[in-house]
Amino acid sequence: MKILYAFQGTGNGHMARAQEIIPILKKYSQVDTLISGHQSQLSPDFDINFQYKGVSLLYNKSGGLSYRKTITGNNFLNALKTIKELDLSPYDLIINDFEPLTGWACKLKNLPMIELSHQASLAFKETPKPEKKDFFGELVLNYYVPSKTKIGFHFKNYHPHIKKPVIRKKIRSLNPNNQGYYMVYLPSFSDENIMKVLKQIPVQWKVFSKYSKVRVKMKNIEVFPIDEVQYLKYFEGCDGILCNAGFETPAEALFMDKKLFVIPIHNQYEQECNACALDQMGIPNSSVLRLEEIQDWVASGQHIQVSYPDDIEEILVNEVLIL
Repeated sequence: MKILYAFQGTGNGHMARAQEIIPILKKYSQVDTLISGHQSQLSPDFDINFQYKGVSLLYNKSGGLSYRKTITGNNFLNALKTIKELDLSPYDLIINDFEPLTGWACKLKNLPMIELSHQASLAFKETPKPEKKDFFGELVLNYYVPSKTKIGFHFKNYHPHIKKPVIRKKIRSLNPNNQGYYMVYLPSFSDENIMKVLKQIPVQWKVFSKYSKVRVKMKNIEVFPIDEVQYLKYFEGCDGILCNAGFETPAEALFMDKKLFVIPIHNQYEQECNACALDQMGIPNSSVLRLEEIQDWVASGQHIQVSYPDDIEEILVNEVLIL
């Protein structure tokens, strides 16, 4: 069997999951990889066979999805051209982690594809969602990657086709402990907006920023450029993490038994759905970076116990490769 594993390059979660899944797939079949998007800060530890700019959702510095940047920062005509020209005929199966070019190419050419992603879990009616539906957000979730066969990942097994998160080995190998400081990963916010609030809360903060090129220290706040080794070091010893309501980072924080506070990216419906699910689990969230709420969270004794087994190979063998 020859497989194409296509994944989204926007953010870090898709790349982190690919690093776990691709080596397993290569044990059972020949695998090529395709990535599109241009916002990931992680570097792959495997070969990329095909890389495209694709179509990415882009954000402003105040924590919101920017429709203007998304429209002006993507070349939609080039994406359509790529979709038409993609030759997927050599592959017996396409596995898609929220990658639109191969998703639409498979739909137009009626090729076999399995969507294996967190976003796939949001297609099931059992998945928690806000009471107020977002029309544009639902359109993105339903049509960004059109697929008939879906296997999703989420914080809980809301449906038989929804699996627990894929926790990467680099996280599973850590020895979690609490050293009294808090981590921050809010790439949709500017460093200035983050520091303005956190400097008023008298604990140590380790802020990882996609805007910073060098380490900067100001009073009780240290700002670091994105570096996976440094990030994992501080993640291991932090008391809690303040982050956007993505999927992988909150899932890893829950797995590590870290206190967690999430801020959904404004206008990002997927993150609003994640925040809704986390809220049902007892995890606080806010629509903005609000001083009083962060202070209350730091002072809390939050503890949420989860069980995230290392079962991705079993899922791939029994539910993906046999389809």
